Amino acid sequence: MSTLSDCPSRAVEPDIAPSKSWFVYLVRAANGALYCGISDDPQKRFAKHQSGKGARFFLSSPAVALVYTEACRDKGEALRQERLIKKLKKSAKECLVASQAD
Repeated sequence: MSTLSDCPSRAVEPDIAPSKSWFVYLVRAANGALYCGISDDPQKRFAKHQSGKGARFFLSSPAVALVYTEACRDKGEALRQERLIKKLKKSAKECLVASQAD
């Protein structure tokens, strides 16, 4: 995906390589903010965020929900997706969250 509009739609690729999978994810903080990161185990990373050990971002407002995950081919692709998502406006990030809820 080279560009993302205000409300991107993205098909998840079913043929992820059998090697270690990587994910880009969004976590909602108690104040409503969205944090974007990558991990090879988003659930475990979310637990770290909830414990206050995952990222300084959550020191002022705790992590409350893992709201979006997207499987990537490898760590490099996850990093590229993270960079793209971080450039999005909050409204576009909310569209990603809503698309996963459907």
